[in-house]
Amino acid sequence: MSTMTQSIRRSAIGLGIFAVITGGTIAATQALTEDRITEQAARAEAKALFEIIPESAHNNDLLKDTITLPASDRLATDGAMTAWVARQNGQPVGMILPATAPDGYSGAIKLLVGVDLEGTILGVRVIGHKETPGLGDRIETRKSNWIKDFEGHSLGNPAPRKWNVKKNGGVFDQFTGATITPRAVVKAVKRSLAYLKKNKQVIRTELNKIPSNTGPAITPDDLTEESLNVETP
Repeated sequence: MSTMTQSIRRSAIGLGIFAVITGGTIAATQALTEDRITEQAARAEAKALFEIIPESAHNNDLLKDTITLPASDRLATDGAMTAWVARQNGQPVGMILPATAPDGYSGAIKLLVGVDLEGTILGVRVIGHKETPGLGDRIETRKSNWIKDFEGHSLGNPAPRKWNVKKNGGVFDQFTGATITPRAVVKAVKRSLAYLKKNKQVIRTELNKIPSNTGPAITPDDLTEESLNVETP
């Protein structure tokens, strides 16, 4: 066998071993971090729930008291969705449902929308997005208070045609240099309110069912891996 052939074979074997080691390292890293990433996402979602409806406004286990609502293309969710219910002494006082703004500047924006039983917004929080830092990311509460402007509004307040940013004739502020992101969020929140109105009877029936969870209420300080039902390595 020629020296060149032996050199090529050794190089091929070396590259093969390197590829196996690299692939294995990547796979191991992903396996070790996947649960941690899931835990952090669940923790962020739980934190947002308590920001929308604080523990002082309910005494049930908000993380586990849930209802199943009909699927909706308008909310850009896959299949039936889960909504969280806030209760005071067993009586429903509000609920939080997931929503998606599919038309953000850099992709879909994941939201939580909280309302009382009359359809008035208790709060809105962003739990996932890829918007531009310094511009579109001002939808986050740690960057600005813009998202809090939804509180107290309803489907009729303002009028449906006013559910837009001011640049497009609405009542909600846009960001300097960024209109697409806030406009997408406003539209998603409006669609959420329209969904709640359309499914009012189904929702009322679900809310009046006796919740299966009767354990003590979980507070923000109790957000452990166990309470979130997330396994970590």
